[in-house]
Amino acid sequence: MSLLAENKYGQVNQVELSPGLSELVIEHPKCKARVSLYGGQVLSWIPSGQKEVFWLSETSSFEQGKAIRGGIPLCWPWFGAHPDDSENKIGNHGFARIELWQIIDIDISAQGVEIRLGWQGENMHALWPYACQLEQVLFFGELFKQRLKMKNLSKSDAYYTGALHSYFLVSSPKDIKISALDLASFHDKLTNQQCLPQPVENSVGPIDRIYYTNDSMNIVDSKWQRTIELKSSNCKEWVFWNPGVGLASQMADIHPSGEQEFVCLEAANTQMELLPAGEQVIMEQKISISEF
Repeated sequence: MSLLAENKYGQVNQVELSPGLSELVIEHPKCKARVSLYGGQVLSWIPSGQKEVFWLSETSSFEQGKAIRGGIPLCWPWFGAHPDDSENKIGNHGFARIELWQIIDIDISAQGVEIRLGWQGENMHALWPYACQLEQVLFFGELFKQRLKMKNLSKSDAYYTGALHSYFLVSSPKDIKISALDLASFHDKLTNQQCLPQPVENSVGPIDRIYYTNDSMNIVDSKWQRTIELKSSNCKEWVFWNPGVGLASQMADIHPSGEQEFVCLEAANTQMELLPAGEQVIMEQKISISEF
């Protein structure tokens, strides 16, 4: 363990996550949190006096080349299968979540801890042969903020799809309600149908939908009597996902009955978005917790 930053308000340590990989452990009066430098991935955020907000699988692989199951994986520069890869040979969700990120800056204040991480690369794949630079700003305090800045370092325009793939820890999918989803049309990926707004009868998987709205969302957990409030910026959709028992049982990196502990509600752009040559764009989300 190595101490990276400390003052009267808190501290940030870097510790081994697994052989060759490390994480940042944040201690602050407002919260505790963990961030993996592998994937630049938030693993945990526990506001003071609250339960954990993010779900992390007990059987997730902390191994280079494999995605971490839980927290907030970064799906970038494509979400799901690449649109030009009809047989999905190169896999889902791009490469950002399996790259090693670097620490740019750490700022500890009375309000919380801000972590800036960066990654840069080029010609990562024949289907995305651009030079790019990513910067992620993470703020942990009574609330959580995430900003992903994407810069195209190439001389030609690029396009991306992406998501801030948040896994939220809940008492049970059957005990939550997200009323704002009832008001939006959506694409049901399980049936490949475009659907008009309709009530979400329950959140128990299998469920895999892209909702065409960027309205604020509240995950109301009746059993734990808390509300997870989400707001996004420059994200046109919300992806709502839970694998259900059948699919989860086939996934080695979801621990037994793990699918009964989370829902994913992801700020996303699932349709191609322009990333102009030499310019940058930003995706953001803000999460807060309230009790009732």
